[in-house]
Amino acid sequence: MEANTVHPAETTVLAPACSVGDEEDSRLEGVALEAWRSFLQSHATILRLLDAELASEHAITTRDYEVLLYLAQAPDRRLPMSALAESTMLTRSGITRLVDGLVAGGFIERTSCASDARVSYAALTDEGLAKLRSAGCTHVGSIRRLFLEHFTPEETSRLASLLGRLPGAQRGGACTAE
Repeated sequence: MEANTVHPAETTVLAPACSVGDEEDSRLEGVALEAWRSFLQSHATILRLLDAELASEHAITTRDYEVLLYLAQAPDRRLPMSALAESTMLTRSGITRLVDGLVAGGFIERTSCASDARVSYAALTDEGLAKLRSAGCTHVGSIRRLFLEHFTPEETSRLASLLGRLPGAQRGGACTAE
């Protein structure tokens, strides 16, 4: 390494002046920093690659796939738009834009609630279910190649347990329509 080159894992990230009395609480360094950066960088890279593969092979994004999957797993293959927004962690306007694209593609239909005009639903069409099923093989294969192949089954089990402790982690569910 050149004299001025610093390996990212060897640097220290300092938070702005914290009101915490212990200076150690305002630092992130060493293995903690390496773990955090690895998590962030691998997450972004894997999502970018999953998106690219789904887009090139099926003309949908991972967000599209996620919405189609939530709808496929819902009773009657439909969910209120508000529940869909919450599940995907998108704003109401964000989910509206995403659903607009899926409606235009024929994968989702909008329906209204018979008992409450304020509620609208997104409903998966047969074409949407077919798209989800065909994209599922690509998606699962990519997850295996980009993520699971890097770990033994025991490591995967441990990783699932560790990551399951993080805020927003959800247990159960499937990543395909089957």
